[in-house]
Amino acid sequence: MAPSATTPPPVEDPTILALRKTVTSESEPLARRFRALFSLKHFACQGSIPAIQAIAAGFASPSALLKHELAYCLGQTKNLAAVPFLRQVLEDRDEDSMCRHEAAEALGAIGDLGSLDVLRVMRDDAAEVEVVRETCEIAVARIEWENGDGKKGEKLRNSDFASIDPAPPAALLETPETIESLEKNLLDTKVPLFLRYRAMFSLRDLASPPDLPTATPAVLALAKGFSDPSALFRHEIAFVFGQLSHPASIPALTAALSDLKEESMVRHEAAEALGSLGEEEGVEDTLKLFLNDKEQVVRESVVVALDMAEFEKGGQTEYALIPEAVAA
Repeated sequence: MAPSATTPPPVEDPTILALRKTVTSESEPLARRFRALFSLKHFACQGSIPAIQAIAAGFASPSALLKHELAYCLGQTKNLAAVPFLRQVLEDRDEDSMCRHEAAEALGAIGDLGSLDVLRVMRDDAAEVEVVRETCEIAVARIEWENGDGKKGEKLRNSDFASIDPAPPAALLETPETIESLEKNLLDTKVPLFLRYRAMFSLRDLASPPDLPTATPAVLALAKGFSDPSALFRHEIAFVFGQLSHPASIPALTAALSDLKEESMVRHEAAEALGSLGEEEGVEDTLKLFLNDKEQVVRESVVVALDMAEFEKGGQTEYALIPEAVAA
């Protein structure tokens, strides 16, 4: 029987209980709930089951933005204890598609072979929401790559990023791929999404640190991905820009956020990416223009992004609540 997201932690760790209370409280400011979530993620990634349960308890929230972030954090734990919660979100067709997509991506990040059946069914279901179907396609390919011979025979570039991504960077070849060749694969809609994502994360790694000679050209190549027909693909470009926090991405991110015809899942990701660039001139002013946006997920993302911008200016080392302060 799958564990319930409302089951209280078996070990009453006061810090985790305090963080759980913050994450699940609708009266708490959203930015504070996000900080509590990232504190719980820290414990969950160390193997804490109560922290995983605390994160999953947040799925009762009406906020699609929060729920999609909960799913992302559960995927980053690579802990099988998170799988039942994520499957429940993915299989709930009444749930926001942005949350379901993130649950599918998280199952891919965990790499559980037992998730392949449900992911394949949704990947092949023509009636399924496109963003969910595409995410399931990538998640299946990632699990097959991680558990098959592909991973064993590949040499990958060392990355500055510790995140478990939807796809690994492209394998290093005897003749290194150029930004031009990676850009070609990135933008070729005839290439499987998983391979296009691999090119995307290779370009990301070529853009970090920001003083690399390849950094700005890689960012500009990635920015061309905003013209892709897939909203899922465009949203991932924005996510990568949030990881990079490279000033050269600001024009493209601003354009994506400002495009009122753009899908909300793309605009929200652009807003949060801009939040990671909060120290750059004009970014906060841009974000404030969208505090009253018609899309709730965009409004909420702007609130979180402005909090992130304040965090960046404050020189704090980790965007989270300090557990001792929460428990006090």
